[in-house]
Amino acid sequence: MAENNKFKLSNIFDGIIIPLILVLLIYVFAVYINVGGQHHILGADNVIAVILVSGFAEMIILGVPLVLGLLWNKWAGGAAGFIMGGMYYVASAGQYNGLFSSMGVTQYNYFGDVSMLFWIVYGVIIGYMAGAINNGSTNFKRMLLAGLSASIIISVIKAYLNYTVALEPGRQMAQQSWATDPLMAVVTNFVPLIALGVIVPILAKVMTWYGLQPQKHAAGY
Repeated sequence: MAENNKFKLSNIFDGIIIPLILVLLIYVFAVYINVGGQHHILGADNVIAVILVSGFAEMIILGVPLVLGLLWNKWAGGAAGFIMGGMYYVASAGQYNGLFSSMGVTQYNYFGDVSMLFWIVYGVIIGYMAGAINNGSTNFKRMLLAGLSASIIISVIKAYLNYTVALEPGRQMAQQSWATDPLMAVVTNFVPLIALGVIVPILAKVMTWYGLQPQKHAAGY
């Protein structure tokens, strides 16, 4: 029996070119834009660089549950958020613990930082909320409403926790940011996730055009 799934040039594009482009983008962000990178061409204290790098990381972590919530359902979004948020929490808490320990500061345990631990909650909420609001719809306006609603709510919760209950270094940084430059504080706290709330619904809608969404099966099958 002849195989219908023949090899096409588009398979090379999907399987090789796109992943390599993503690798290149991540490399550029890490080495040339990241304020801690080797070159940081935008400057060591450039706010745009911080937004692009830190905001980009947040968008990846929260973008996965958001897109699954929009395209599949609230349970898939919430479950993906738990996994992605959990990985980010463990990685970030370990990174900050190691950073402060290397400087001889041992009184801070970021694994117990509520604002850090809440990354698990952020992931669950954004995926579940978007999925519940959208409820499987492929209408772009509804997807956009779901994405923006979930993203803005997460932004507000995150900004509040960073300002009130984060460990002292992070809390002081957040409070100083709001006190000295409120406009920049708004930009850094809200712009990345608002952008996420717009970009992901667009991506999800495009995916529906090409049938790149989970298949829904009838009960019992």
